[in-house]
Amino acid sequence: MGFRCGIVGLPNVGKSTLFNALTETQAAQAANYPFCTIEPNVGQVGVPDPRLDKLAAIAGSAKIIPTQLSFVDIAGLVRGASKGEGLGNQFLGNIREVDAIIHVLRCFENDDIQHVDNKIDPIADAETVETELLLSDLESLEKRVPAAQKKATQGDKEAKIAASVLGQALDLLREGKPARLTKPKDEDEERVFLQAQLITAKPVLYVCNVEEEAASEGNAFSARVFEKAAAEGASAVIVSAAIESELTGMEMDDRLVFLEEMGLQEAGLARIIRAGYELLELLTFFTVGPKEARAWTVHKGAKAPEAAGTIHSDMQRGFIRAETIAFDDFVSLNGEAAAKEAGKLRQEGKEYVIHDGDVLHFKFNV
Repeated sequence: MGFRCGIVGLPNVGKSTLFNALTETQAAQAANYPFCTIEPNVGQVGVPDPRLDKLAAIAGSAKIIPTQLSFVDIAGLVRGASKGEGLGNQFLGNIREVDAIIHVLRCFENDDIQHVDNKIDPIADAETVETELLLSDLESLEKRVPAAQKKATQGDKEAKIAASVLGQALDLLREGKPARLTKPKDEDEERVFLQAQLITAKPVLYVCNVEEEAASEGNAFSARVFEKAAAEGASAVIVSAAIESELTGMEMDDRLVFLEEMGLQEAGLARIIRAGYELLELLTFFTVGPKEARAWTVHKGAKAPEAAGTIHSDMQRGFIRAETIAFDDFVSLNGEAAAKEAGKLRQEGKEYVIHDGDVLHFKFNV
């Protein structure tokens, strides 16, 4: 299981340049005019994890397979998108289909790159996009909630649940607040809320696209974005799309030298992935053997059968137990055999909650 992040923002903030760099492709045409992205581009990238290399080296694995992350480059939104302006609701629909929103904000000045409002103000840009997303959700719920309330008075149980939780979301939207502040009171309300696919219910990561010189510490523009994120309980990272573009195609040794020269310890992709994992409350477990060492992703709180199901549905259906070794134990004891001899290999059942870094082997029968 990976996760799907939609890259959004106003036109000409660096979305497609960032997408191209992150996926190391030129699938998205980066051009200095609005709406150069007409259809949403999807790129799959492997999640870098040095732990996987260590496990593969110990086990002598022939292949290394990282877990995957999907980026969706969505065309720039403009004021009035919720009413069909620009490329309108087509792209609001694309946003509904992703798990999280990566909101790219222009935090650099460059007279050669046009801004749709002819000024550099990342906070105003963020509010423009957020308003359109909020208005789209508001229009949706103003139709659905009254219908659910009417059915609820007729004794429809599902409608009663919808009227309660979506009514709460509607109240928040009318106050200009995102639907993600809604607090479902039980699992049924949580299910109905998620099924509503509200755009403003999705977690948001602000990406401050700065000039190369500010890639390490940021600038005055990015500082304002970080203040906004802190006030909302959201996350923000600093990235230079220009630097990420330069890294594309470089050999690893050359990348490290280049990053060091720029005062950076890692590429922007790693920062975005780490922030994305925290945003979506994800963790990684591993399967290791002579054929391959592989990373898998599950949500925090997932139990062993669910983790088995990310590998194959049969493994979840016929789950018997999970043989588990913590990553640190596997590495310090130099492999499964020594870990087992030292009593560090545990037999876990259906109620076992997966920990980040677990090295797992599933027993199942179908």
